[in-house]
Amino acid sequence: MRRGGRAGNDRPRKKVRDRSGARPAAVEPAKGLHKIAGLPAVLGVFERDPGRIERLYFVDALKLQLGSVCLSLAKSHKPYRIVRPDELTRIAETAMHGGVVAVVEPRPVRELDLKEAAGWGRTGEPLLVLDGVGNPHNLGAIARTAAFFGVKRLLLADRPEQALPSDAAYRVARGGLEHIEVYRARRLAEALRRLAKDYHVVAAAAVGGAPLSGLRSDGRPIALVLGNEEEGAPQATLEAVETIVTIGGSKAVQSLNVAASAAILIAALMAPLPNRPAC
Repeated sequence: MRRGGRAGNDRPRKKVRDRSGARPAAVEPAKGLHKIAGLPAVLGVFERDPGRIERLYFVDALKLQLGSVCLSLAKSHKPYRIVRPDELTRIAETAMHGGVVAVVEPRPVRELDLKEAAGWGRTGEPLLVLDGVGNPHNLGAIARTAAFFGVKRLLLADRPEQALPSDAAYRVARGGLEHIEVYRARRLAEALRRLAKDYHVVAAAAVGGAPLSGLRSDGRPIALVLGNEEEGAPQATLEAVETIVTIGGSKAVQSLNVAASAAILIAALMAPLPNRPAC
């Protein structure tokens, strides 16, 4: 097709128009909002809950992929804008933006309700628990793995060392956090003891635990606990669990990154175990 020409039945593409007069270099999200970068993460929010997107900034090369998002924002009288890559870097405050940044309402992190959690266990759904995973990139990577394997719920220890969903976590999760309900527990060890009626509570440790090959199910789903990147799970948490497991390796290096450990353990958690009832 010649420049400026149009095939007989071709329809003109809808143009994505700049809907904001604001200077992108000065973008600061309102208190409580997140800046989510990367096409998978932004589309994940749009597909699950488009109303949470408040503003959108992206490079020209992504205008076709983001056409539906822009149309939705226009209907809601919310701004979007095509910007240069260097402007987008200033907006995102990182060069790792993947060509698009959305300013969004974050999903809430709810307080754990033990009665509700007991119901999850009775339906056979596993639970992932993080106690002190402090790096938001690790949180995002773990959430991505959990979503891939269909783990629907993530429980976080409510303490300063534990990372919460953030701009960085959303970017690394690549949409995974949109598929997981996130909760927090102020007294995690106590909560784990109370969950033991409906869950087989298992913690991972770098050394000294039982091999994964020996893990057996008694009909309860598994609640898997992962600890801090450097120190592991606190002693109080380890004392509250029923089983401690260790991933076997060559011993050429001391241990795995917590996100890598999570991928191995979640895969094992979601795979059929001996004596596990069929779903």
